[in-house]
Amino acid sequence: MRLLFAPQLNPATETGWRRTWFDIIYRHDTPPSRNFDLILVFAIFTSVLVIMFDSVPHIHQRFSESLYVVEWAFTLLFTAEYALRLMVVRRPLRYALSVWGLIDLLSILPTYLSLLLPGSQSLLVVRILRILRLFRILKLTQYVEEGGILIKALWRSRRKIFVFLCAIMTVVVIFGALMYLIEGPQHGFTSIPTGMYWAIVTMATVGYGDISPETVLGRFFASILILIGYSVIAVPTGIYTAELASSLREASGAAGHHDARGCPECGLEGHDPDALHCRHCGHPLPAAMG
Repeated sequence: MRLLFAPQLNPATETGWRRTWFDIIYRHDTPPSRNFDLILVFAIFTSVLVIMFDSVPHIHQRFSESLYVVEWAFTLLFTAEYALRLMVVRRPLRYALSVWGLIDLLSILPTYLSLLLPGSQSLLVVRILRILRLFRILKLTQYVEEGGILIKALWRSRRKIFVFLCAIMTVVVIFGALMYLIEGPQHGFTSIPTGMYWAIVTMATVGYGDISPETVLGRFFASILILIGYSVIAVPTGIYTAELASSLREASGAAGHHDARGCPECGLEGHDPDALHCRHCGHPLPAAMG
């Protein structure tokens, strides 16, 4: 999480156009940097809308050439921005291999790939991931800590959920094989994997209706599987809820050992009482009260 939202730091001695553009691109507390962020977000939204509209058949037929030009214009704009980000940071390779750098690269790569693989430009919708920059623009990075608690709870419950999924897959295989034997190809159950697909859809209570049992015995087993599906839906929810409650209790206990000073740069709270700099972005903290 820290890697995802951490800004790139330029040398304190850096001057000239690199320092100026670094402040515009990577800072978010000055009018030029804020305007840059807002223009960037607007361009991202607009480019994604262009890609979505281009996928609509009648719009593509009528405006394909115009949309193609606009799509390339946005790609060249984002390419220039990506190159500028690499030019103003102290360690370009480090930024290029960071989460942000990879997202920026993926936002422009499909257009160039479309020259070799027609149709790959549809993957440009990955640009929507760049909207995550709004977390920094709107000073919402403190909520990343809350997201970390959710991920931690999911990770701690992974073994229990894995055992549960193994049990579910066992039931799916058994019922898939039963339905293949009972219904057979004449009723759409052409193989055991097809029966397994039906079992998964039935247990999830989705019920597409593309395959359904026709015999009395098949419907009987289908009814049993539906009841099993209703009973097991709550199991992973309960496992995750229990781990989440445990993680929240631990977080509440740990919060008692931190003060409430917020970082002026990113807004993160809960630092150690003797901390001088933000543990998230490195910005100096206000003096501790006491």
